[in-house]
Amino acid sequence: MMRLKKIPDFKTEDEEREFWAREDSTQYLDWKKAERASFVDLRPTTKSISIRLPIYLIEDLKRLAHKMDVPYQSLIKMLLVEGLKKQG
Repeated sequence: MMRLKKIPDFKTEDEEREFWAREDSTQYLDWKKAERASFVDLRPTTKSISIRLPIYLIEDLKRLAHKMDVPYQSLIKMLLVEGLKKQG
């Protein structure tokens, strides 16, 4: 049986995400002994911010969100992610 490596302590979620993206988990975990986990109330880590936007822009966002049948704040998040990916 192969000796498993110790999983390092991570300072941030990003650090852990990068680690698992490049490492082979079978060197750290015995998947034959793994048990299925249930994360009923798991939500992404978020932080509330305050941002001032012109009223016309908020109204335009709400109209577009309505056409797309999504909440306007979700639309704002989608547009931010899309913009960041383009900057890439």
